[in-house]
Amino acid sequence: MIPTPVREDGELWAIVLAGGEGVRLRGLIRELYGEERPKQYAVLTGEKSLLRQTLDRVALLIPPQRIVIVTQASHAGYLGPELAGLPEVQVLAQPSDRGTAAGVLMPAHWIQARAPRAIVAVFPADHFILEEAVFMGHVDTVARFVRAHPDWLVLLGAPPTEPDPDYGWIEVGARVGWAGQAPVHWIRGFREKPTEESARRLFALGCLWNTFVFAASVATLVDAGQKCIPLLHERLVHLSEFVGTPYESRALRHAYLFAPAANFSRAILESSAISLAVSRIPPVTWSDIGTPERVARSLCALGVPPPAWLASLGTGA
Repeated sequence: MIPTPVREDGELWAIVLAGGEGVRLRGLIRELYGEERPKQYAVLTGEKSLLRQTLDRVALLIPPQRIVIVTQASHAGYLGPELAGLPEVQVLAQPSDRGTAAGVLMPAHWIQARAPRAIVAVFPADHFILEEAVFMGHVDTVARFVRAHPDWLVLLGAPPTEPDPDYGWIEVGARVGWAGQAPVHWIRGFREKPTEESARRLFALGCLWNTFVFAASVATLVDAGQKCIPLLHERLVHLSEFVGTPYESRALRHAYLFAPAANFSRAILESSAISLAVSRIPPVTWSDIGTPERVARSLCALGVPPPAWLASLGTGA
């Protein structure tokens, strides 16, 4: 059962990151759809697109009016069908791709203008999770920790099932607190796409996969942007003056016109400007849908036989 969402010192909001192009799955998408649509708008596992699965999962905990999708203006033709039955979900269409830092920080500024004390949970739109209620219950628990310790940004780490060098890895440090009954650990370091040998060592040391799902206070996110990427902050900070006005879209276009491109993980998570921690997710079936092999494994987890297209792409599960 999902606990009652955080409300006391700031309601819980969600940012759903749906602005990527899914380059590594282009061959599979072309095989299935005859076009190169971004993977989050494709039905790859189950009967819904990855984005709609994410929205329905997030809505188990957070009401639609506090869910913000960050997408690209060029994705407008794919987005409409994904929002059926969710008219209150907010959509922020980026005029251009400025990297994951802008993808996280732009909606953080937008939310802060509406709810200055909000707690924000960030979700990529390309994950496969079977035990969704368990997963979202843990998100709620981590959000409650952040509400009590608003200076922390807490990532959710997945226990690895194999030494996969294609994932980002988190080196776990000392315990700094508890999220419910789950320990919260200081992050010793990150290893993004290590070598196979390094991945085997990280696996043996008990390191975690970085899901890039995390919770933080909106004020901490905005402050991190100001400290780590001041040029991007300067472009975004004035958006708050136009949120909810007829000039909001124009202000967003203007902000992105000269905004620098930056990667959130490299610029912020790997800096020392904020307090970073990780909480291990409970035993759930989780995968980042980044390769055809992971799509096939997710289908197998659903009890679906390996699809014919897997052989046609020359890959194996």
